[in-house]
Amino acid sequence: MINFFKKSHLLLVLFILSGWTLFGQRQMEALDRGVIVVNDNGNFFIGWRVLGTDPDNLAFNLYRKSAGNTAIRLNKAPIVGATNFIDTKAKVRDENTWYVTTVLDGVESDPLGSFTLPSNSLERQYLSIPIKEKIGYIPNDVAVGDLNGDGQYELIVHLTGKGLDPSFTGMTDPPVFQAYTLGGVFLWEINLGINIREGAHYTQFLVYDFDGDGISEFVCKTADGTTDSLGKSVGDVSKDWRDKKTDSPTYGKIVEGPEYLSIFNGKTGELISTVDYIPSRGDLGAWGGQGGNGKNDKTANRSDRFTACVAYLDGIHPSIVMGRGYYGRTVLAAWDFKDKKMSSRWVFDTKNGNDPYSGMGNHNLSVADVDNDGRDEIIFGSMCVDDNGKGLYTTGLRHGDALHVSDFDPTIPGLEVFGVHEIEEGTTGPGVALFSAINGEILFLGSQNKDVGRGVADNIDATKEGAQMWSSGSPFLFDIKGNIVGKVPASTNFLIYWDGDSSRELLNSNTIDKYGSGRLFTAEGAASNNGTKSTPALSADIFGDWREELILRSSDNKELRIYTTTIPTEIKQYTLMHDPQYRLSIAWQNVGYNQPPHTSFYMGKGMKSVSKPNIILLPFNQFNLIKKK
Repeated sequence: MINFFKKSHLLLVLFILSGWTLFGQRQMEALDRGVIVVNDNGNFFIGWRVLGTDPDNLAFNLYRKSAGNTAIRLNKAPIVGATNFIDTKAKVRDENTWYVTTVLDGVESDPLGSFTLPSNSLERQYLSIPIKEKIGYIPNDVAVGDLNGDGQYELIVHLTGKGLDPSFTGMTDPPVFQAYTLGGVFLWEINLGINIREGAHYTQFLVYDFDGDGISEFVCKTADGTTDSLGKSVGDVSKDWRDKKTDSPTYGKIVEGPEYLSIFNGKTGELISTVDYIPSRGDLGAWGGQGGNGKNDKTANRSDRFTACVAYLDGIHPSIVMGRGYYGRTVLAAWDFKDKKMSSRWVFDTKNGNDPYSGMGNHNLSVADVDNDGRDEIIFGSMCVDDNGKGLYTTGLRHGDALHVSDFDPTIPGLEVFGVHEIEEGTTGPGVALFSAINGEILFLGSQNKDVGRGVADNIDATKEGAQMWSSGSPFLFDIKGNIVGKVPASTNFLIYWDGDSSRELLNSNTIDKYGSGRLFTAEGAASNNGTKSTPALSADIFGDWREELILRSSDNKELRIYTTTIPTEIKQYTLMHDPQYRLSIAWQNVGYNQPPHTSFYMGKGMKSVSKPNIILLPFNQFNLIKKK
């Protein structure tokens, strides 16, 4: 077997000979083929992934091994098209294992990933992940990352008890996180303790491989008493900083005591490093002001509004970005993680209400390379922060509840930003806006002087090219030029790639609809999260081909269910998780008010072939080389 150093040298030589360079290539996860099999009424749907680094002429062979017999190849000729297959000859009574190999220039590789169904497997369209019971808690938002370097994703589950919005007083339960494999094996638990308040605006968490060692880390805000998987505590475990005065305007909140940012080992759940959180809460009355919701408070309603994301600020390595505030003062703090330590990269701070960026944040954010320089910007509501931590531009349209960034208009270069805006007391303006991601140029405005709470943009009409956009309170569906092209869809919530075409479907609660056609799928016995927002635990391209999986909790809260499509497709597309913008969308999907992920390229009716991403898969291991027999 080629050892690590020989592999590294071999790849370096290949890059030099081919004219490639490591400079500017983003370090991303090395994944296996993500084979998934579903017993679909006695037929077996098999899907597997194409990697973003695969050669164009790479083909696949699909094998099945049944009941201990010799494996047989299911395809007559190597598969060069879409990576899904329906096996009609497998016997349900047998234990069956399916695996794929790659074929390059006539040479076949060893298999890299397999999937086994037991004998007499159930006819169900999901994987079951039993949740370790914690009394008073239910599974909520989920993130994914490769926690052990095996090329498969694991799940990090946010368990929630009683939670409250920062505008409400009262005690909450400590936030808890658990990690599981796709096979349902419990890995670890982290308890953030009584000094971290539970709620959608408090507990932002990131899961990503920040140091390029092949193991994703877990990052979040911590406080005295946060306890890792091994029982090690952050700060002083004896401290209780909660305001316990029932008649206090900050009763149940944490407005005193130290605030930290901690990073944990994703494989073990062990605490690695802790630093002071930037920014500190400081003066509670300094977080409101002109530009957003012009009001202010000293009850931590504005100071305790947190956001987070991952961004490639140097174009190569992922950085941690933690945010605080958006109604007035807004701060984003970027951190790098290397040699088991976090170091501050930059701090963006509007400081006061007179700053043009003050109050321009959102209840969520997005990350994209808006100026095509290889480095990421942070699109935060009505403003954009450059990779160097300086303000790039602001539209001045104030904060809002929903945000979408992608190449929505394939007829013009670059990305577009679609979002909705709250119209606060004493202010005027549009409730809906579309603008150019590179410079903030306004392309479309709507719902003048209306407070719009929800809005979505993507290509959902499979008969029309380009994205459509719509929002709550409006009866119309608009094209990307602002023309009315139909009636508003049945939901204004999440999106998902589910059927065989390249357009997006409507995901709402536990149902998936096709615009203009109706219901495609209902996840019976499963429930969505976050009250009336009806959002999934996660929706992402976790395995199989490029279509997305849907993660929901069961109605009895005893398990997570990962649903996957069984609809064939003729489209061959590398895994969306190797598109950096989409992958970062998965990292921030659960921040604040959950939003669906988007790609950096146009997907939908009339889409062109997609260029390969400028990425390198780390670490240098068996997933980076096509192993020849």
